[in-house]
Amino acid sequence: MIEIRWHGRGGQGAKTASLLLADAAFNTGRYIQGFPEYGPERMGAPITAYNRISDEPITIHSNIYEPDYVVVVDDTLLDCVDVTAGLKEKGAIVINTSKDANEIRSKLKEYKGEVYVVDARKISLETLGKYFPNTPMLAAIVKISKVMKDEELLSDMEGSFKHKFAKKPEVIEGNMNALKMALNEVKKI
Repeated sequence: MIEIRWHGRGGQGAKTASLLLADAAFNTGRYIQGFPEYGPERMGAPITAYNRISDEPITIHSNIYEPDYVVVVDDTLLDCVDVTAGLKEKGAIVINTSKDANEIRSKLKEYKGEVYVVDARKISLETLGKYFPNTPMLAAIVKISKVMKDEELLSDMEGSFKHKFAKKPEVIEGNMNALKMALNEVKKI
């Protein structure tokens, strides 16, 4: 079983991305969970969402305290949330940032595992014309965690976007391009 914890801010789409990942993994025949942790969240407040993905039925129904992977949708959270809490050293963290490797590493306390970065702001502005970091971050965690093949993600997301954006088909191409760019641009630091 692979466990993923998402850190974002209300309105950035971390919850939506975790649910999209759950749907895509389900469509590849996996057992899944995708759920947010609710509290007094409001626009801009830190939020947490979770995924479990397995080849076997999942019988655990709790938050994830020792994730294999962590996704940080907003790098300002590195200053106020311990995003590495419980993160397994054999896993990895994926951060949306344009900051240099030394600055990012210095904010991760004593974490010694793999760190990946992708500039989801740049990607979403180039492909969508607005700042929607969740689509690039979804692609980045799929690439790093290998929970499915890139092609499976792209195929599933195209169908999902066609359904979700049936009344706004002009945004489908931008979202697909955001996924493809993030798959290519996520890098280890």
